[in-house]
Amino acid sequence: MPLQRKIIHVDMDAFFASVEQLDNPDLRGKPIAVGGNKERGVVAAASYEARKYGVKSAMSSKLAALKCPHLIFVKPRFERYREISLQIREIFYEYSDLVEPLSLDEAFIDVTENKVNNPSATLIAQDLRAKIKEKTGLNASAGISYNKFLAKIASDINKPNGQAVITPEKATAFLEKLQIERFYGIGKVTAEKMKKFGIHNGWDLKQYSLNFLVQRFGKSGAQYYDIVRGIHLSEVHPHRDRKSLSVETTFENDLFHSEEINVALEKLLAELARRMSKSKIQGRTITLKLKYRDFSQQTRSKSMDKYLSEQMINQMATELLHQEPLKMPVRLIGLGISNLDKGISPIGKQLKIDFP
Repeated sequence: MPLQRKIIHVDMDAFFASVEQLDNPDLRGKPIAVGGNKERGVVAAASYEARKYGVKSAMSSKLAALKCPHLIFVKPRFERYREISLQIREIFYEYSDLVEPLSLDEAFIDVTENKVNNPSATLIAQDLRAKIKEKTGLNASAGISYNKFLAKIASDINKPNGQAVITPEKATAFLEKLQIERFYGIGKVTAEKMKKFGIHNGWDLKQYSLNFLVQRFGKSGAQYYDIVRGIHLSEVHPHRDRKSLSVETTFENDLFHSEEINVALEKLLAELARRMSKSKIQGRTITLKLKYRDFSQQTRSKSMDKYLSEQMINQMATELLHQEPLKMPVRLIGLGISNLDKGISPIGKQLKIDFP
């Protein structure tokens, strides 16, 4: 049975407009549109105050002004949006290297295996949304599910500043009730075409055969047949060169005795080796991270001129751990490998590790 993935879709709330309101307190609580003016142009983003009047992104600014006469038009500042988007993305990478940005304000994150060793994607989503708020002052919404399609839909359920989960057990009933316009990937034109066949929601869509849908909608028909059944096999494709690979663990009780710490280090080394083997990477620098009882943090690193074998990594990590006495009990230990040679198959016996 294939591993059931845990995927989060994060979508910033009215991103461009929210950034403008963040940077200019005079705009807070007011209906604003980013882009265009009262005479011409297109709305790139609308604040939630403007959306109450029917103002939407991609709407002509002239129509937007008619819908909301006191609408405030703001010139876009894309460099500023990119700056904050990069800050947000770095938060995502604290949890997983499998991050697929869709735009400046949204991304998929696969947390099936994650850097914080938290089995709950729901708790991870809550935590990263809180970090986004703390670091940027902006709100984000999130959707959690076992595939990208459902996670994308879920992120819109409790907007703004909320999140929702669609579990495998609830997916079938959810999709059958979902209006066809809300299916991600089914646009306005396709939705109208479907309605001519009596397809108004997921239940209606499920009544048609694969052959019928392919004949009427081409290759997309096969996709519609699958997604209404909760089938979407697309993986999260990271769009960033990996600079390091790390593992860490936080202990239920702080550790101080050398025997306990050595056992914890051995487990981390095994996990690091497994992930390196899976990712087919090698590195020249090993870094040990220690977080103490008082939450102070210390890192110790060591580099070599050649790529490190499993035996060298184990030896260097042990040396770093015992480099100096621990100043107090430890609540977290982390290991990282950097200075990578990416995409290269391991040479000889290097990093070839058998695990049960």
